[in-house]
Amino acid sequence: MASSYEEEGEESDTSRSSSSGRISARVDRLLAHTRSLMGDVTARHVVAFSGGVDSSLVAALLRQCRSNSEQVRAILGLSPAVPKEQLETARAIADHIGIPLSIIRTNEGQDETYLANEGQACLACKTHLYSSMRAVVDHLTDEIWSSTQGGRDTLQLYNGTNADDVKDPTRLGLIAAQTFEVLSPLQHITKDEVREISKHLGLPNWNYAASPCLRSRLALGVPATAGHLHRIEEAERFVREQLRPILDQTSNLRVRLLSENRARIELDAEHVDYAETIDWENKFVTELGFSSVSIKPFRSGSVATRKAREHSHSDDIPQQVVVSLHA
Repeated sequence: MASSYEEEGEESDTSRSSSSGRISARVDRLLAHTRSLMGDVTARHVVAFSGGVDSSLVAALLRQCRSNSEQVRAILGLSPAVPKEQLETARAIADHIGIPLSIIRTNEGQDETYLANEGQACLACKTHLYSSMRAVVDHLTDEIWSSTQGGRDTLQLYNGTNADDVKDPTRLGLIAAQTFEVLSPLQHITKDEVREISKHLGLPNWNYAASPCLRSRLALGVPATAGHLHRIEEAERFVREQLRPILDQTSNLRVRLLSENRARIELDAEHVDYAETIDWENKFVTELGFSSVSIKPFRSGSVATRKAREHSHSDDIPQQVVVSLHA
């Protein structure tokens, strides 16, 4: 499908000079591409949904390609790695799109590979997610997918992987996607194009900052326990409350958990000076039990590699930046 999509893209973009015409043409091609992936008109289609812009766009495309909304469903895997705010956003976005959303509990927290957080956590997490999605869909009641609709034995899973993700060899969750034959309608367009198209389609989260799972806040080798994840969630919520005057949903914010129980707040560079005027010690050290807290400019994936972990004690040694899945 890749060559067909790309050839059509070149021809259509050449024939349209205006920006709106170019985007409309891209949307048309993307819808046609998605429709071709969906195949059987009676099949069930389920997207791994987070409420982020990538999976939201896939959900919107699937919904537009099927007049029967019950043939398309979003599923969000719920675990301690998903903050409450993300769940609320996902529900709101699914409602905006008009796609049913199911929330399922996943059990990657019982997987030793996931807990160890030594570089294979994303693969373990996605394996549990896709496995749980298949199991749940297979047992959906007739009230959701009745036998009269047909296609009960045909199920297709989708994710929001884009072209930038495909080029990144550290995204081990993509291995799980291949194993479960998950389709990726966005794999030929970049993240910037995803946002551009989402804006054109009126998705309210088109410019929201990426909101990866809380496990991505843990430095490599810091165990991905529920306790660590809950502390990170509470810490980020506190930071956002304290910085409410300057932060919105387009702002990047991470609280990282480094080795030796150290916390690091990461913010967009323009917000660092303001954040440094606030006393974080009482909340982070006294209440949440971190050994210390520091502030640095935000860098995606700043704790995703072993090199970052080994050098995280030194502010003078630049950390290697490699974006992990959802980092």
